[in-house]
Amino acid sequence: AGAPGQVDVAALAAELGVAKETVRRDLRALEDHGLVRRTHGGAYPVESAGFETTLAYRATSHVPEKRRIAAAAAELLGDAETVFVDEGFTPQLIAEALPRDRPLTVVTASLPVAGALAGAENVSVLLLGGRVRAGTLATVDHWTTKMLAGFVLDLAYIGANGISREHGLTTPDPAVSEVKSQAMRAARRTVFAGVHTKFGAVSFCRFAEVGALEAIVTSTLLPAAEAHRYALLGPQVVRV
Repeated sequence: AGAPGQVDVAALAAELGVAKETVRRDLRALEDHGLVRRTHGGAYPVESAGFETTLAYRATSHVPEKRRIAAAAAELLGDAETVFVDEGFTPQLIAEALPRDRPLTVVTASLPVAGALAGAENVSVLLLGGRVRAGTLATVDHWTTKMLAGFVLDLAYIGANGISREHGLTTPDPAVSEVKSQAMRAARRTVFAGVHTKFGAVSFCRFAEVGALEAIVTSTLLPAAEAHRYALLGPQVVRV
């Protein structure tokens, strides 16, 4: 039911021939270990140090929601002329939604983002070098961060595996975490864009506090009350 990787309690109980309460108990145990997050009537996997979804998987989950978020995030460009676009599927959609009617320089560690924009009119693409991670097709390590350190950017569009008020923005891999934090250091403004399931999720490496963000762009599937709690920490919260 729902996104790939998501399970439905009733369907699982029927499939395994056990009581729904048994499934719920097992899901609770998995949740206590941080491996899944429970939803009404189901659960979905959490990205952690030991588990990270691939870009191919992300391109199939919550896609309409991601497109809405990406379009709204692109509208926050303002008069920025130099922009960092993070790795990941939602940032890739943001890159594709950026205006083509004025000069723009896009710096990215993501091969798919660079590929999507390479032929775009008025867009100059700067691809950061480094070791390419297979699952995400993005570069990491000291080459990447050193190159980033030489820039002053107007805006960074950042993704994360989790965002929580207590632990900030997190991602499973320390090498990825380094690139993200360096991009934020290089940028005057940072916008986080992510689907509602990222909220409250915590991964292994923290790279920023919520207060460091100018804006958070997500969907109306994040409850208004929860959005307000994030807004109290500083960023403007946009729900689409």
